[in-house]
Amino acid sequence: MKVLQSRLAAMRHKEAEAKMSELRGEQRAIEWGNQIRSYVFQPYTLVKDHRTNTEIGNIIAVMEGEIDPLIHAYLTQFRRNGG
Repeated sequence: MKVLQSRLAAMRHKEAEAKMSELRGEQRAIEWGNQIRSYVFQPYTLVKDHRTNTEIGNIIAVMEGEIDPLIHAYLTQFRRNGG
């Protein structure tokens, strides 16, 4: 009976790990070249979201929290790609 219980517990644990992995989605290493956005302050101002290729020229507004266009572009792409 103890063997059966341990096997059932192992199965539940494996299923829970699979579900968490599915929810987590793709994870890339955090290293140079994998950034989500680039912020250029000089000689011109630009914020570029590399996931959606959205560019915003008003970097000050973005730095003050006006990121709705970036969020909207990401959600639109996410919906389009079936996420």
